[in-house]
Parts: sequence; structure tokens; C-alpha cells
Amino acid sequence: PPRSTLFPYTTLFRSNKILHSSSGVNTIFNLDIPGVENSPVMVVDWQHDPIKNNLLHIDMKRIDLSKRLNVKVPVHTTGDPIGVKQQGGLYEIITREIEIECLPDEIPEHFEVNVAAMTLGQSLRASQVELTGSMKLVSSPDQVISHVIAVRGSAETTDEGEAGAKAGEPEVVKKGKKEEEGAEKKK
Repeated sequence: PPRSTLFPYTTLFRSNKILHSSSGVNTIFNLDIPGVENSPVMVVDWQHDPIKNNLLHIDMKRIDLSKRLNVKVPVHTTGDPIGVKQQGGLYEIITREIEIECLPDEIPEHFEVNVAAMTLGQSLRASQVELTGSMKLVSSPDQVISHVIAVRGSAETTDEGEAGAKAGEPEVVKKGKKEEEGAEKKK
């Protein structure tokens, strides 16, 4: 292609700013190619230099502002779960985003969910994220976003008592003693 239709360095620089903005890859912006066209686009894929961390390449797709599209949106959790503060559990985040279908004008920067009421054994699922407007969930409704689980060390000690703590000793010590006894008998 003629040099005039190639993206100038400033386009890559602006795209790098867009990738690091609050809406990230879900940002829709106008791409103006002088003498060719001006159309709304969205970043689909990109490539960074692994050493210098410079943006090397971006793939964009044209967006029809009147058609629905699928996008992945981050899910931010707030609050300290009761299961952690009062029950000694561990809060674990499994996935940080869900996929939705919506109009380009309705793409949120992120979803925010308060997890303060979560107790031990409870989980936050994709179906529990509140969608607004014409948004539809594309991710599996049963997809676990985060959960509060029991800490393994404390659960084993409580269930098995002292036997659980002794069972945690390495077997190498026991095997070593039997081998030593067998060696003394042979002498």
C-alpha cells in the first residue's frame, strides 16, 4: 500500500494511551485516514516489544454504532467479606472479567460488586453481576468470579485434631528408621 495509508507513529502512540485508559480495549474512537475514510474503531489485538515495552502492532475493527457487539468487561469487587474477617476464611478471585453483549454506547468501563456480605463457602457468580440497559450476559451464568473458602491448614487441624498434625510429618523419617533397623539385623 502507498505510504500515505499506513498508520503514522502518532496513531500507535495514541492507541497505547487508549489501552492504558480506564475503559481500555473497549474504547471506541474515530480513526481518520486522510483521503480515505473516518470511521469508529475498537482495538482488538496488540503486540508489545518484550524488552522495551513499546507498542509494535495493533489490530482494529470497524464498529457499527447501531449493532450489538460482544465485549469483555472487568469486574471489580469491593468490601471485606464476613467469611474472611469473622470466620477466618480466604477470599479468592477466580476471574476478573465477564463477557456481555450490548450496544457500543452502553459498554461500561467495569462492573463493581460489593462482596462484604459473603460468608464462608459462598461464591460470586457471573449471573449475580447487575447488568443495565440492553446488556445481556454471554459468559456462563454459573461462572465463578470469586469465593470465600476455608484455609486448608486450619480445616485439617480442626477435623482431625492432633492426629492431623502428626499425619503431616514426612514419611521419610519413618522409612529411614525401618531401613536402619533392617541394616542392624543384617550385621
